Amino acid sequence: MDTYCIEALMQDGKALQSGTSHFLGQNFAKAFDVLFTNKDNQQEHVWATSWGVSTRLMGALIMTHSDDQGLVLPPKLAPVQVAIVPIAKNGDQLAAIDAYVQPMVDALRAKGITVKYDNDDKRKPGWKFAEYEFKGYPVRIAVGPRDLENGTVEVARRDTLEKQVMQAAGIADKVLHLLQAIQDNLYRKALTMREENMHAVDSYAEFKDRIDQGGFFLAHWDGTPETEEQVKNETKATIRCIPLTGDKTPGKCMVTGRPSAQRVIFARAY
Repeated sequence: MDTYCIEALMQDGKALQSGTSHFLGQNFAKAFDVLFTNKDNQQEHVWATSWGVSTRLMGALIMTHSDDQGLVLPPKLAPVQVAIVPIAKNGDQLAAIDAYVQPMVDALRAKGITVKYDNDDKRKPGWKFAEYEFKGYPVRIAVGPRDLENGTVEVARRDTLEKQVMQAAGIADKVLHLLQAIQDNLYRKALTMREENMHAVDSYAEFKDRIDQGGFFLAHWDGTPETEEQVKNETKATIRCIPLTGDKTPGKCMVTGRPSAQRVIFARAY
């Protein structure tokens, strides 16, 4: 049976198997007597596969990028990329802001950007700011009476929580570039975190000494389930995957000293 997997490293240094693809052969078909009629009109057991790319990937997305304020969603995966919140003291101000914002909404949508304009007067702007921050909207735009006078908007990005005042003219292009910047920043941050927490170890003593710090540990393994079980029992770490690419240099198993074809990735996992 062959298995391919996506192994992700979470912010606390634990591994999460994010997606899997299994070639199951005929094992399950024989166990449950699942048959089909082949082209020769003869019955045989089916050949099965299993694809595990589902809600686990959503969990990985949440755990990889989010912070203490709530969700942080990459713009390319966010259901709504921009939330616009008016700040008005009365109905007349809200009506003026509505008219000011509508061309922005149209321009953003024309660029393929998903937008929510929240002019519901039942919630205060502060509540809305906290709600959209908690839900991980990549960009939040606030518009108040002063912005109408100055031709501006206040733009907040969820990944860094930075705010800046921008001219409303050409806002669609500015937001489009900002969304790409957020996308790139989240990817870079996650990649850097993983790379900084990948450690090559050659001795079992070093492995046991460093495993508490978390991360991916590249170590040689002799290929036996007994050795893997020993490591699991003594350290709570398991082999997460055998990398398809990277260093293929043979070596000696960190536990037994027996020959090893290549390094594998050990980690503690959920």
